[in-house]
Amino acid sequence: MQPLKNKTRSDSNKKKYFFELPSNSIIYYPLNMLIVFFEKLGDYSDLMSKIFRSRKSWKYYLPLTVSHMFNIGVKSIPIVILTGMFAGMVLAVQASYQIDGSIIPGFEYTMGGVIGKSVLLELAPMITALIMTGKIGATIAAEIGTMRVSEQIDALESLSYDPIAYLIFPRILASMIVFPLLIAVADLFGLLGAIIVTTDSLGMSVDDFMKGLTLEFEPLDYWFGIIKGFFFGLAITSIACFYGFNTKGGAEGVGKTTTATVVVSCVTIVFIDYILGEIILL
Repeated sequence: MQPLKNKTRSDSNKKKYFFELPSNSIIYYPLNMLIVFFEKLGDYSDLMSKIFRSRKSWKYYLPLTVSHMFNIGVKSIPIVILTGMFAGMVLAVQASYQIDGSIIPGFEYTMGGVIGKSVLLELAPMITALIMTGKIGATIAAEIGTMRVSEQIDALESLSYDPIAYLIFPRILASMIVFPLLIAVADLFGLLGAIIVTTDSLGMSVDDFMKGLTLEFEPLDYWFGIIKGFFFGLAITSIACFYGFNTKGGAEGVGKTTTATVVVSCVTIVFIDYILGEIILL
């Protein structure tokens, strides 16, 4: 007589997909991942739609945006300054290595133009977004995920709070405001780091660098990075809130949620960067 298998609580709470294939096959595993991707995409879209459906409650929780702006923006300025400056310095070192000993006339002006465009268009926005994914995205996912597994979100609902308007809306709005500002800070210190290296390694003057920068500069170079910041802030925070809001499985679930948030956010940032470049620059 075979012993009966006890169905654990985790097994009963496991989400059943509409269509699920065996996961222990090298062929079926990618297909299962594709199914899970579209399922997660649908759940994410549903959560985002609930934010707009809760707009009547926004006015009650809008003041919370200020505190989230401080936590997301002001507390992130030091690390943005450091990463932005060293990113600009690394770019200048590599450019100096390639141009050192060059007989190209006017290379001093070329340095300012090439480095300036690279920092403003790509380097500062991407470095800032990736750093903020690890700092802000993981933090938000862990905070909301802990509230979910400890049933604090259920308690908010029992007290007639709208958890989506209370927890998600202020964080997303704060990120959409402060991310462009953080990228502007990264732009400034990235260029400053590049100036320090080029004047030291190549013996260029600050005037030569700035002349090359202004000759090649276009307003779109700056505003493109700022536009990226708006979409990066929306993507990083909304993904973190989505994974945190749907956390299951206690402390282990919070860890998996944090990891998934960082990975998915990084991939999404690269995808958004490409799409915006195709739409705006080409």
